[in-house]
This record gives sequence, structure tokens and C-alpha cells, in this order.
Amino acid sequence: MPASEPQPAALAPETAAHCRCALVLLPGAALLSVAGVLEALQRANALQTACRYDWRCFTLEGQAPTWPGLALLAPVTVPLRGGEGGEEGGGAALDAELLLVFSGEAALDDERLLSWLRRQAQLGAERMAIAGIDGGSAWLAAAGLLDGERATVASEWIEALQEEQPAVVWSDKVWEMNASGLRMSCAGGSASLDLMTAWLGRRHGERLAQDLTLALGLERARGRDERQRRPVAEQRGNSPKLAEALSLMEANLAEPLPTEDVARLVGVSRRQLERLFKQHLDALPSRYYLKLRLNRARRLLQQSSQSILQIGLSCGFSSGPHFSNAYKAHFDKTPRDERSQRAAAWRRPAGESPP
Repeated sequence: MPASEPQPAALAPETAAHCRCALVLLPGAALLSVAGVLEALQRANALQTACRYDWRCFTLEGQAPTWPGLALLAPVTVPLRGGEGGEEGGGAALDAELLLVFSGEAALDDERLLSWLRRQAQLGAERMAIAGIDGGSAWLAAAGLLDGERATVASEWIEALQEEQPAVVWSDKVWEMNASGLRMSCAGGSASLDLMTAWLGRRHGERLAQDLTLALGLERARGRDERQRRPVAEQRGNSPKLAEALSLMEANLAEPLPTEDVARLVGVSRRQLERLFKQHLDALPSRYYLKLRLNRARRLLQQSSQSILQIGLSCGFSSGPHFSNAYKAHFDKTPRDERSQRAAAWRRPAGESPP
């Protein structure tokens, strides 16, 4: 498959490994999601010489997105013939180590497309990683390629897909990746950058992931434990009072408000507030508030240079021991363990797997 840009002078083609990436653009695919993947691959080529990432964009017969600038990506149109057509047309493999399916729709009503996806997975066998980006995850699920796996998708489709595709464990995380790294998914927009940073870090080591984050101008790459930030009305079950309560909590992580104060400021009784949290979030307000503070502390431990005590105090814990005990109870490791693991990953040479 031809490269999308000239070979860097520092890379010796006869000694470097190549990884071919096929980007399949379906209707509704977001340009931002595609750009995130391409930018991450391009930066990875500049930051390391162990592997050269080449890519090619594809559209499928009758399934192309309608961007005004689509031609700039020079996509190749692939005919759909149901996946039983031998070695040509719809039955031919895209010859890639990574297949990414982009979509902004989840109609799932084109059996030819579903059959084509199954055929690509069959031809790729154990060597090809497959990723669904935004609505692309829904298409992979409908094709049976995510059965038994955790997967994510744009937040507005999660509830419906939980009913339509029960063989998949749907989550509201920013991205998901299975243990083998062969099945991946992410939400829309910039989530593709987070997924690609994680995937490239898995292949080349945590040091590259850190360098890639800096090169991309990101404050940090979102981890697999982070949930999508959905529109407030949607995320909170269309409950304005719950949305207001959560906004108050998120704005007061350093100095947590008592539950009674949150309820008073929102204009409901404590009992009403607890019912709202139980109904929509399956948690008591105090427990959910603690989770928000601990998640922020974890991000700071992983990404900032602040001391453990400073982080604990900035997340509303009254002392070092208070912070450490709460953190261990929630994450099953202490803040010191968290930071030590991050430091060890940073020191590990690129490409070396964790012990």
C-alpha cells in the first residue's frame, strides 16, 4: 500500500518495520476523528524509527461521507459484493495491520456492508487490529466483531445499543481496548487522539505515549477509565436539578460541600437529592462526590509534578493519611503506588513490555 507522505530520511526502509493502516470512511464520519488518527500516526513516525506507519483512506460503494474536502484524502472506493467474491472487489483484503471504521451514523441496515466487515476480519485473522471510531463501533457490533468485548460509542447511542447488541459490553468510557489490542473503540471527536496515543504507547512504550501527548499539544491523553463528557441534560437523564447538583460538585472539588448544602443550593430536600442520584447514577451524593475527587486526584498523580500531599489537599482531603486511605479503598493502591508505577513506565525503554 503506498505511503501517504515521503519517507523520512532518518528511517531506513530496509530495516524498519511497516504497519499499514486502512481508514474506512462511512456516512457521517467526523473529519475531526479522522484528523486525530492521521495526526497521531504522522507524529509517531517523527518520534520513533522502529516502525513506519503508512495509511490509506477508503470509501465503500454507496457509503461515502459527504465532506466538501473529502477528495483531499484521495480515498479509494471499494465495491461491496457481500464478502463472498473471491479475491477481487468486495472479497479482497485491504492488506492492513490496523483497520479503522469511522461513522457518524448507526443505521446498521446495510447487510452488504456488514458482510464486507466480517470478510475483512476473516481475511485479517489474528494479525489485524480493528477499531470502531464513533458510530463505527456500532457497525462492528452489528457485524458480530465485538461479541464478548467491552466497547464504547458516541454517548447518545449507548442505551439503544445495549438493547440491540446485548452480546457487547457497552460502556460510556472515552475509549476501550481489549487485552490483545485487536479490538478497539472510541467515542467521536478528539477521542480518536486518546485511543491512538494509547495504542501507539502499547506498541512502543509509555515514553512514546508521553512524547506523543506533548507533540500533539495535549495537556494529557485521557485514559481508559475516563467517561465521556456528555451534554448535561443527556448525561443527567434530563434532570435539571441533578445537572445543577453535579455542576456544583465539579466546581467545588478542593472544598467539598456537605450534601445538605448541595441540596439547599439546588432547591430540593436532601432526600429528594438522594433519590435523583440513586435513580440516574445509582449512587449516594456523597459517594459520587468522593469519586469525582478521587478521579481528579488520579489524573493529577499521573500527569502533574505536584506532591502527593498537595494533590490530596487540592482534591478536598484534610490530610495525607486521609487521602491515602480513601485512594487505596477506591483504586486498591496508594497514591504513592500510583506515582511509582507511572515513574517506572516513564523510565522503561520504548518497546519494552511491563514485567
